[in-house]
Amino acid sequence: MSRAARAALVCLLMAGCAAPGAPKIDKSSPFAPGVDRRKEAVDGTVVGNRLLAAKQYELALDAYTRAAAEQGVTPEILAGLGAANLGLGRLGQAESQLRKAVADENAAPETWNNLGMLLIDKGEVPEGVETLRRAFALSNGQNDEIRDNLRMALAMQGETGYDPELQQDLDLVQSEKGRYRLTTQFP
Repeated sequence: MSRAARAALVCLLMAGCAAPGAPKIDKSSPFAPGVDRRKEAVDGTVVGNRLLAAKQYELALDAYTRAAAEQGVTPEILAGLGAANLGLGRLGQAESQLRKAVADENAAPETWNNLGMLLIDKGEVPEGVETLRRAFALSNGQNDEIRDNLRMALAMQGETGYDPELQQDLDLVQSEKGRYRLTTQFP
């Protein structure tokens, strides 16, 4: 068998190895190959969350919108839409979406955190502080970012937890064996 015949045979065999129905790739074309529609698409919520983490807010909006079209508007999707709009500086849209998301009793602490930070950005510090307190409570104090945001919000509001006008001199007094109580000192 000649070298050219062997090469032709190898090409025919390799062409038969391609998946049936696979899109044909034209290597001379400057355009990207088409989409393989035989495979199942990745969940839009997962894609949106990944894009949010990468700070690709416009693309995250598209992914969450696609997810909403497929699954309906769930609190998780509303939270994602709100976070993406917050990242884009669209505070009005973000507030509306985040408020709808936290209306669900199972809203994530991160959603409450985003709403609290949005409210603080808008200058609504007291409501923002209360919202961040809720986020902190829902996270059982385990989320460092929420804790830091709450500290910052309390500092903005002027709450330090210590009021020098209410300072009292206290003594620790033993009342019974092994029991102690605080009492105020009298001058």
